[in-house]
Amino acid sequence: MTRSVSAAIKAALAQPDVEPYFAVEFLFDSGPLRLWSGHGLRVIDGETYTGGGHLLGISGLDEVRDLEAKSAAVSLSGVASEIVALALSEQAQGRGARILFGVEGAPGDAVVAFSGIMDTMPIEDNGDTATVTVNLESKLATLERPRMRRYTHESQQSLHPGDTFFSFVADLQDKEIVWGRTSNNG
Repeated sequence: MTRSVSAAIKAALAQPDVEPYFAVEFLFDSGPLRLWSGHGLRVIDGETYTGGGHLLGISGLDEVRDLEAKSAAVSLSGVASEIVALALSEQAQGRGARILFGVEGAPGDAVVAFSGIMDTMPIEDNGDTATVTVNLESKLATLERPRMRRYTHESQQSLHPGDTFFSFVADLQDKEIVWGRTSNNG
């Protein structure tokens, strides 16, 4: 996938010493959670990211030539029990997420390395601290899932109660429709 890289990032990558970083953004219902792989606060594209340091891990960032659904995982280790409680109560599945790549020396600029939705959020708890992992999947993965929707009156009622559009389908099944010619009945 081609990406547009800013001139500032290109210049920073051309330096003899390169310090790359990653940033993640999770769009929860209660509000966005933004973390980056350094320490302190960092502003990227006008948004403030909190440093996760070495406790933030990212895996599964593979670049492929073909158009295929990929996945990635973001883990945060050493998490206190209060954050685990928040992770357990927050609805994550289907919410937006992205991973950014940036370079020190290009302040505020970052490239989207992965964009998709949150899938599962397993938690490993050892009593004192825990590791929360957020599994991400590409938006292309939704195209591979079978649709459970049926074109029936019952299915339509579950989505739009009171809509009677599909209630007439059974009556039309054996109905003869005259189109473009006069009917034999008159």
